[in-house]
Amino acid sequence: MNLSALYKISYGLYIVTSVKENKFAGQIANTVFQVTSDPPKIAVCLNKRNTTHEFLSSSRVFGVTVLKKDTPMQFIGKFGFKSSRDVNKFEGVNFKVGKTGAPLVLDHAVAILEAEVKGECDVGTHTIFIGELVDAEIISEAEVMTYAHYHFIKGGKAPKTAPVYIAQKQ
Repeated sequence: MNLSALYKISYGLYIVTSVKENKFAGQIANTVFQVTSDPPKIAVCLNKRNTTHEFLSSSRVFGVTVLKKDTPMQFIGKFGFKSSRDVNKFEGVNFKVGKTGAPLVLDHAVAILEAEVKGECDVGTHTIFIGELVDAEIISEAEVMTYAHYHFIKGGKAPKTAPVYIAQKQ
């Protein structure tokens, strides 16, 4: 079986954020999608080992930043390859606190969304959280980053906690 076929599924690249006890967590995610339009609901898929998962499970709120195509790899790496347990990912980053209390990253943003969790589905290593939107805003008309662009053009890697991670055969 050639699991690289999964890379042909279209994804975006996003920052998913949450809050817990006045602390912020955020991570890069590629699995964010619209579930319904009335009421407007979106879903995010997060690894259970990630701090953002812990914060979201506790607070039941999350934010999503849709990233621009030209977002620098250094910025993606800040949210994608470091843990919110170890570093303040929001230091030096332009963000605002949304209606839910979750941080919403404005740097390199095309749009920001925030939601309250209405349901979840355990899928083994990850949880799919379904949230009803409480606010959404367009920040820029720039082209959005796709996971294909990140992976194949920018040479981005998938960390082991990503839903799309495929272990390389030795």
